[in-house]
Amino acid sequence: MFSTRAVGFGPALRQAALRPRNVALRNVILRRTIQTESLPPTAAEQILNQQRLRRPSSPHFTIYQPQLTWVASIANRMTGAALSVLLYGYALAYLVAPTTFDSTHVVEFIAGLPDAVKYAGKVVLAAPFAFHSFNGLRHLGWDVGRFLTIKGVYASGYAVLGATAVGTVALVLM
Repeated sequence: MFSTRAVGFGPALRQAALRPRNVALRNVILRRTIQTESLPPTAAEQILNQQRLRRPSSPHFTIYQPQLTWVASIANRMTGAALSVLLYGYALAYLVAPTTFDSTHVVEFIAGLPDAVKYAGKVVLAAPFAFHSFNGLRHLGWDVGRFLTIKGVYASGYAVLGATAVGTVALVLM
């Protein structure tokens, strides 16, 4: 609210400026009639469910064209989770049965597998490891303020995909 004294109104003009005008019209416009209905407490959930059914839903990500940024983000989370599950699973297995899961038994087991199974297993392990490692380096680049433009994000994303392909092949052929 502004001060009428600061504006320079005299006492009579000040009173006129502060006096409510058209009181009858204002009462008609501002008066609202609201009907209320007494409902049992169990009706709240039903009312909420009815409101949710009428609420528009936001578009699901499946209607959008896949973009490198969100696909790489989802893949980074999935590879990180998968590698963690493998690491902790093997650690727990070794903790439960150390003589069964020691390195000599694991090497003997893998040596007895056919070559196709060995290479497939290497690809299944090497690809997520390479992607997660190179994408982690990409994130470190972002942390120091590099590649933060749209062009930089996509260039570093394609670099991660290329490095993942080369890294996977190198790890499989070792």
